[in-house]
Amino acid sequence: MVSLLPNPAPPSDPSTHMVVCGDDGLAHRLATELRGVYREQVVLVVPPSRRTPPQPMAGRARAASAALFGRMVTAVNRGTGDSDDTLVPDERVMEAAEPTEAVLADAGVDRAAALALVYDDDETNIRAALTARRLNPRLRLVLRLYNRRLGQHIEELLDQAAELAAGTTAGHRDGHGGHGGHGADIATTVLSDADTTAPALVATALVGTSKVVDAEGLLLRAVERRPPRPGEVADPGLCTLALLSATSNDPAGAEGSEDSGDGPRLLPDAEAVAAATGRGAVVLEQVSYSGPPLPARRAGVMPFASLFSARLRWSLAGLVAAVVALAVALIVVTDDHPLHAIYITLLDLFAINDPAVDAPLGQQVLQLLSGLVGLLLLPVLLAAVLEALGTFRTASALRKPPRGLSGHVVLLGLGKIGTRVLTRLRELHIPVVCVEADPEARGMAVARRLRVPVVVGDVTQEGVLESAKIHRADALLALTSVDTTNLEAVLYARSVRPDLRAVLRLYDDDFAKAVYRTLRTAHPAALTRSRSVSHLAAPAFAGAMMGRQILGAIPVERRVLLFAAVVVDGHPQLEGRTVAEAFRPGAWRVLALDTAARGDTPGAEPPGSGLVWDLPDTYVLRAGDRVVLAATRRGLAELLGRRTRSPR
Repeated sequence: MVSLLPNPAPPSDPSTHMVVCGDDGLAHRLATELRGVYREQVVLVVPPSRRTPPQPMAGRARAASAALFGRMVTAVNRGTGDSDDTLVPDERVMEAAEPTEAVLADAGVDRAAALALVYDDDETNIRAALTARRLNPRLRLVLRLYNRRLGQHIEELLDQAAELAAGTTAGHRDGHGGHGGHGADIATTVLSDADTTAPALVATALVGTSKVVDAEGLLLRAVERRPPRPGEVADPGLCTLALLSATSNDPAGAEGSEDSGDGPRLLPDAEAVAAATGRGAVVLEQVSYSGPPLPARRAGVMPFASLFSARLRWSLAGLVAAVVALAVALIVVTDDHPLHAIYITLLDLFAINDPAVDAPLGQQVLQLLSGLVGLLLLPVLLAAVLEALGTFRTASALRKPPRGLSGHVVLLGLGKIGTRVLTRLRELHIPVVCVEADPEARGMAVARRLRVPVVVGDVTQEGVLESAKIHRADALLALTSVDTTNLEAVLYARSVRPDLRAVLRLYDDDFAKAVYRTLRTAHPAALTRSRSVSHLAAPAFAGAMMGRQILGAIPVERRVLLFAAVVVDGHPQLEGRTVAEAFRPGAWRVLALDTAARGDTPGAEPPGSGLVWDLPDTYVLRAGDRVVLAATRRGLAELLGRRTRSPR
């Protein structure tokens, strides 16, 4: 079924519009991002209207989630970009159950500049991408896939199909995609909302205010720093990325305060940083090469000591000591060779030696004692066999939190986001206890493989968080797919431990802002952060649709700062300018130069990477240079050279 909602007029410039297809909040958020920030004409394809989320839920969680989902759709359609964004009414909203060939053709994919497929199902996105590539070989594709390995193969397959069908190479320039689009204008980009948001969620849970971008082995870490005290000189780090709100000292207005009129200031210049007294800052603290992730430990390999309990090990040790004592006594009584004495003792132990009828009295007593020890050995050996079998049988079962566990992270929800966060926490060797209501959840197999304790139960039920040792935890990550469940869990955890660091995953951005302010006001000494997955992931998807490689994004209060890799060639704002001249305060800032593409290095190159940081301000950017820059969403849109439209 395909139906057209009100405002069915096609885009005024059909050759340069963009199409977004999806079935959840990310599709609406992405469409809003493209319209409000990049001023693009968007065709949004969504499933038929419904009042319940696509996943079935039980009880009051279903009704509450339906209401929140409705508020979320309303909120994102009002616009969620920067405070001065306005929506462009040149939009077309279609309703279709699946992105079939007829639906894609009706949406104008054959004439579109880019297509984003952000359905929650990987198979749906792959099938639609193959169809779209056949309809338009020069179409820029952005896919949402959870499977990383499959995503790499799909990227190569679709890019190769585009080059063969269009008769181009990877270095061909697309006339619709702005300037300097070396291969990226017709490329396929596979992204995962889970991979995009997991670093920020992990960093927030561990250190509260840090932001991390981890892409292709490059680790960028930013940290929030409080305003310096009088007489102190703040450490600028590698560079200052943002100045926090002037109300950052107010617990009720620290986050989301850009609506108050004096919000965060992204990418300030040196004069603005020097003049910003009493305001916190976000600085780039560390840049390093993280390398490939370490291989996971094999689940079948376990320490020998874990096969048997401590009591059984002590029993076996006592019996061994008794056997040694009997062998020594036999040596003393009979003056026999030590090896022969041990052999005779073992024969007596297993009752296979001849009775010592004609032997001296001492040897007869030792034979009786050896037989008695042998009788005691039988039940111990049987218990050892049973314990070993039980250990192997439960090796694939879920572990329970150990009794003395403390200082860990409690992770609620093992869906797509929770699974990625769990993997990253274990890579950092952070102790984790998971709570999941569905025994068949996606992340259960990962938890078994990583041998992470899991509490199976509804977090809203009494006693579940206590089983996860919430009273001795350092942080709580509420990442379930139900906003009310996350909020209820955090409120209950606050009642148990008021100073607990808590991070919530909330879909509705307005709801997240209200929850954050209320919790900060009620618990000013505790650290609380509310994060929207679609809010964190949408800028990366939107940037990929513009034809550039987005390395990642970090949240700055309720705004987002992007890290992108851009080829200088064709950008008048960059080419032929020095690093200082290319810096546009509040828009973009060049951070590093990728020397791998040129082969020459203007400065020292850190080992293990092709990036040069701390570029001199006098270095002139040349055609062919590839730079890593930080940019606001509006600044990136201007840098891409896309057309600018005014609202009617």
